[in-house]
Amino acid sequence: MSTSTCPQPEEKPLPKLTPAEFRSYNRMAEHMDYFHNNFRSTWNTLYTASETQKRPKNMSIRQFLTLGQQFCHHLTMHHTIEEQHIFPVLAKKMPAFRKELELLTQHKQIHKGLDRLEKYLEECVDGERELKLGELKEILDGFGKVLWQHLDDEVKQLGAENMRRYWTIEEIRRMPM
Repeated sequence: MSTSTCPQPEEKPLPKLTPAEFRSYNRMAEHMDYFHNNFRSTWNTLYTASETQKRPKNMSIRQFLTLGQQFCHHLTMHHTIEEQHIFPVLAKKMPAFRKELELLTQHKQIHKGLDRLEKYLEECVDGERELKLGELKEILDGFGKVLWQHLDDEVKQLGAENMRRYWTIEEIRRMPM
């Protein structure tokens, strides 16, 4: 008995979006990218210092540690809001936002590293350990790749061309996000 595979039907090209429709469909991607760019910028400041073994000019150790702690806090808040309020709505139609799939798995991987970073920075602030930029780099290297991939993947999923595959323009316009 032979098994044959049926060819999958090709997706028909969607009609061209008007500029207004594109803006509506792309609104969440732009909003998310705004936050993600802030995370990228802070990450780059922390990582550059760890790589060059020099804090940014005019930034005290206290300011540098505070920047790192704020990064941890803000990213944790961002992910909490996504998981509690945004992803459940998107998951109704978009597989990438369901609990068992990649974006939430990335959150878990990121938070393993983020928890380690937060603990390290807190110990430095409390005087329990000395800030060593090589140690900081090792911690950042532990989750940097998945973080950057996640920041890009999420925005891509929320982009106009992908969103229109799942949602009508009316549904998009009614979304509170």
